[in-house]
Amino acid sequence: MKAAFIERTGPPEVIRYGELPVPAVKDHQVLVRVKAVSVNPIDTYLRAGAVPMPLPMPYIPGCDLAGVVEAVGPQVRRFRPGDRVWGSNQGLLGRQGTFAEFAAVDECWLYPAPADVEDEALAAAALVGITAHLGLFRNAQLRAGETLFINGGSGGVGSMVLQMAKIAGATVIATAGSEAKAKICRDLGADYVIEYQKQDVVQAVRQFAPNGVQIWWETQRDPDFDRAISCLAQRGRMVVMAGREARPPFPVGPFYVKDCSLHGFVMFNATPEEQEACAKDISRWLAEGRLQPRIDRVLPLAEAAKAHQLQEDNTLRKTGVLAGKIVLRCP
Repeated sequence: MKAAFIERTGPPEVIRYGELPVPAVKDHQVLVRVKAVSVNPIDTYLRAGAVPMPLPMPYIPGCDLAGVVEAVGPQVRRFRPGDRVWGSNQGLLGRQGTFAEFAAVDECWLYPAPADVEDEALAAAALVGITAHLGLFRNAQLRAGETLFINGGSGGVGSMVLQMAKIAGATVIATAGSEAKAKICRDLGADYVIEYQKQDVVQAVRQFAPNGVQIWWETQRDPDFDRAISCLAQRGRMVVMAGREARPPFPVGPFYVKDCSLHGFVMFNATPEEQEACAKDISRWLAEGRLQPRIDRVLPLAEAAKAHQLQEDNTLRKTGVLAGKIVLRCP
């Protein structure tokens, strides 16, 4: 099978595109003929060797996938050959990833694909959608009528948080780095958009939400806790999901006197049952057209190294080259 893979960690150029054996399926595994995958920051960290996880070599990166069941192991009960499926949580904790024509995936990490939703959309919504759902509903316990601030509403996770919060009946304030990205946020349903290069974020938030926001969702790797906590309402909740090496100052006093709480998480620590609950909502909202994954561009799988470079430039170097997900089409 054709696959994008590495034989050592390093920069994007270590990614090779060539032939690898089709993986064999074990008892509870499903062999998926992969149609589309998407690129996530965690993929680039693993490829670079920046995250200490076991990597079977040659290692195939990639968490997300959408495709068609090719074969099933003897203990598989939920899927049959020919079923369309989607999923995430691959390429992690010693598992091989998805950047290949075929992937052997444990049944518990796969979900039925809605009939009228394209593979590219399913792949683009997978990790970022599950991440947004976990943070909003399991951790922050968002309720209808609350106000949520999302720092970066046009990106992969940010756009999912924005849309899910609106589906749940929240008011959403989003930031954007350009007029084009501000328009994306408005088109996705944001009630108020702050162009942070032109406006003072704290002043703008206080103007729109004088009593503070109930939830502050932080997408940046190095959060400004002083700014965030000053904008939180009494008993406000802050969600962080990036910045593995970040060590920013933390204003303990303002935080505790407001009865605030801080929620940090990574989606791959969630159980299969927790992630499946998210996937059911995501599939339904995609089928209903209420959830629209932001896809910045679609590239062939053979350009996986280029995709990793773009993702790395956007995440680490803050170049702003992406407004959504990179999706790779498999041959």
